[in-house]
Amino acid sequence: MPQFIPRSHWSWCASTALRIPCPHMGCSCWFKSVPGLKHHRSSAHNYSFDPTASANNPHDYPVPTKPAPGIVRDYHNELTGKLAPWHRRYLCSHYFLGDICDANGLEIDPNTPPLPISEKDPNDWAPYRNQAQFETAEFLFKNAEMSAGNIDRLCDLWGSSLRTEEGGYAPLFADHKHLYNTIDSTPLGDVPWDSFKLKYSGDRLMNSIPPWMDQTYEFWFRLARSLIANILANMEFNGEFDYVPYRDFLEDDEKRWYQNFMSGDWVWMQADKIAKDGSTHGGTFVPIILGSDKTMVSVATGQNDYWPVYISIGNIHNNIRRAHRDGVELLAFLAIPKAAKKYVDDPLFHAAMSRILASLKPGMTIPQVMKCPDRHFHRIIFSLGPYIADYPEQVLLSGIVQNWCGRCIAFPTDLDGGGAPQTSELTRALVEELPLGVLWDEWGIDGNIILFTEDFPHADIRQLLVLDILHQLVKGTFKDHLVEWVGKYLELEYGKAGAKERLADIDRRIAAAPPFPGLRRFPDGRGFSQWMGDDSKALMKVYLPAIEGHVPDGVIRTFHAFLEVCYIVCHNVITDDTLVELKDALNCFHQYRTVFKDIGVRPEGFSLPCQHSLVHYEALIRLFGAPNGLCTSITESKHITAVKKPWHRSNKHNALGQILQTNQRISQLAAARADFEARGMLPVSHFPYLPQSDAVSQETAVTVCVGGRENGAIQCEDGGNSSLDEDGNAGIVDERPGLAHSDVKLARCPGECHVTHLRENALALAIELGIPSLPKLIAYFISDQLQPDRVTPIVPCVVAPFTGRLKVFHSATATFIAPSDPSGIGSMQREYIRAMPSWHQGPARYDHIFASMDDTREGMLSMDVAQVHCFFSLVHTNGRMFQCALVHWFDGIADEPDELTGMWMVTPSFLEDGSPHHVVIHIDSIVRSTHLLPIFGSEYVSPYVNCHNSLEVFRGFYVNRFADHHAFELAS
Repeated sequence: MPQFIPRSHWSWCASTALRIPCPHMGCSCWFKSVPGLKHHRSSAHNYSFDPTASANNPHDYPVPTKPAPGIVRDYHNELTGKLAPWHRRYLCSHYFLGDICDANGLEIDPNTPPLPISEKDPNDWAPYRNQAQFETAEFLFKNAEMSAGNIDRLCDLWGSSLRTEEGGYAPLFADHKHLYNTIDSTPLGDVPWDSFKLKYSGDRLMNSIPPWMDQTYEFWFRLARSLIANILANMEFNGEFDYVPYRDFLEDDEKRWYQNFMSGDWVWMQADKIAKDGSTHGGTFVPIILGSDKTMVSVATGQNDYWPVYISIGNIHNNIRRAHRDGVELLAFLAIPKAAKKYVDDPLFHAAMSRILASLKPGMTIPQVMKCPDRHFHRIIFSLGPYIADYPEQVLLSGIVQNWCGRCIAFPTDLDGGGAPQTSELTRALVEELPLGVLWDEWGIDGNIILFTEDFPHADIRQLLVLDILHQLVKGTFKDHLVEWVGKYLELEYGKAGAKERLADIDRRIAAAPPFPGLRRFPDGRGFSQWMGDDSKALMKVYLPAIEGHVPDGVIRTFHAFLEVCYIVCHNVITDDTLVELKDALNCFHQYRTVFKDIGVRPEGFSLPCQHSLVHYEALIRLFGAPNGLCTSITESKHITAVKKPWHRSNKHNALGQILQTNQRISQLAAARADFEARGMLPVSHFPYLPQSDAVSQETAVTVCVGGRENGAIQCEDGGNSSLDEDGNAGIVDERPGLAHSDVKLARCPGECHVTHLRENALALAIELGIPSLPKLIAYFISDQLQPDRVTPIVPCVVAPFTGRLKVFHSATATFIAPSDPSGIGSMQREYIRAMPSWHQGPARYDHIFASMDDTREGMLSMDVAQVHCFFSLVHTNGRMFQCALVHWFDGIADEPDELTGMWMVTPSFLEDGSPHHVVIHIDSIVRSTHLLPIFGSEYVSPYVNCHNSLEVFRGFYVNRFADHHAFELAS
């Protein structure tokens, strides 16, 4: 926390945030702090869009991917085809789209304009009659997910309302069959489903033959080449698509910069292998990314072990793949009965995958001519790339024995001892020389399995297994290991009764965590029957302070080091320096976790596959780029739209066929919308986020919210102090960065502002809030805003209290770039900051914020923490409008983070007379909200303490840097 600004001066030192310009050519951004500028340069300028393109048609020109400012980019010199060896290094002002060709694969002039978006007539809505019919079909089938019966009922009511004695008009659709047939006739995005059957034909057991050996199993799939062609032709990816492998280096010190998949070393080395064939030179390398993950809705197929397979490409940026903007497609459903799992998984799985991917094999040696997002044809070269899977499926994929590592040959009883890498060459040599029993027992290899990657060139599945943040870190190491070990320690140390008592106190502490946007609540602590991935992620954010005082300091340090590892690997951009931080944090975790061995919880040690996988993280990041673009959370979330929702809307009888058809229709609707948007017939779904000026924003707020009345309150529909949930208009934002790294706005209408009031004067608000000094605080603020260059404090007796009229808001929204968190296509999030006397007609809610205070420092040293008591706007006598927040400052307890937990500690600030230290600041000073957790110490928490009153009960708080990944970066 900045200590050199005297607290006595903060009443007039109301920060005006936008003071630092962005040096990027053509960028007009101004920022609140050096960290804000730094984050903007590393994030916003990676999302390139042509500002000259029309709002209705963003695809007017091809948009190349540019490196961030301060980055030197080294392109692969063979697959570019045009760059001379002495001309390979490109600074941030240069970029490369890749070689282009005509539809026959013949090279054409690089300056050739792109193909027209479409040859169709601008008013051609076929197969739909008009815009209204298309949007109705999209709304009923995709958005509302209306059942066939309800569609029929709606069409009947619709038709009845249109009928008149003279005949009237017919509805857009006669019934659900008419709707479905229209969607089915959409040619775009139509990749039909096909199937094949497999039956085991290998050696049979001598004693008893399992039933599965005589059964035939059916697999459903879509043509992989057609799905990849659709992804490549998607013009929405223009500007977020890499055509050439590259390496990014920081210009200052030549350190590597890893972000999107094409920046990793694997794709570069794979391109070297492919480029040995001269016919591939100048081609566009397209790595195929696969993923499979068993669905929770297993009854959807009538059998227990069907699971979907997904396909994507490595050229699209991580934010596209994570946002599921048609960058991840459902490829197949695998059928493997659970009863036969221990016998049949491996042979049938690999045979099925080889068959499913067969359409891609010709393109792995002979370039294929395909259209890309830049609307040019390119000569495409395929290659199997990373496979996203959890550990059980990694065992299946790599043909290893359970508890062995899929990437190295470390022995399962001593995984931390390490070993040489697992490779196909090593496996083939061992299979040729050793008996099957020796392979199984001493090398962890199932010699009976022929891996599907053996059928494809330059593919080794053992080197394509990627790290899995969700299952290896969140569910595995955190939930299944560390949290369980805490319970075992308490039982060993205090007995079952004592452990139960302390676990109950830990649950009360977890339940007392104050609300925060995007934070899942635990009203009963850890007490729920089934853990989901989101539950584990949410518990990680609040667990550390909850166990303090109940476990040894070594356990706290173990959790702290582990959380550091988790949050570092989730960075959107990882540099060589970040990898050093990761290595240090991992070493600390390995050192501190021995406390569990010392206290008797893990006397056998830590030879666990999930924890062993951490030692491979540095190498995997160097190979494949930032891990958040290749995580099983992508496939698990894809289940919602690809499996769970289609299953729930089916009639549950032979549901698989209905699931397949639903997915195909959704793809057709999405492709049709993309085509209509590209042709300018529909407004673009994802507009750039452009912060408005104070004047425009406030004018809209007054006009919409007040509605012409100058006095009284505007009540929301529920008649009280309503508020929107965090998952309403907040959370993931499907917008692209515009002119600012972050932007804070007062609410604009009753739906957003919840309740607004137009006060007669500031005195009335001071009385309501119980803050008599409010008029003078406002006067100090105005004086500071009108004289920003003042270097001496304002003399209180000189400034007359402000008694003018105010417009009060009970919330504001902060929109910011958060690429390391779950976010939309532009890596943006929006959150509400609330200052409400009653939230959901219950207790008050006054959120806490980060306020930018010192632009010369970084992290927490550049910011301070405050609690917002009120948002308001006012118009000065000179006509200038100000948007403000009344806040209560918090003091830093120490000049550095807590050594044990790694979090900063704060306490409410009070003046010399004992009154709370309030101040009025401009909302531009607000960076975003922050989350505070009580410092519980060793005291037991009263049952009467809950999430609503814990901020009043306790006086010391941790600034929760683990609330989300953006907070982790800010509160460093």
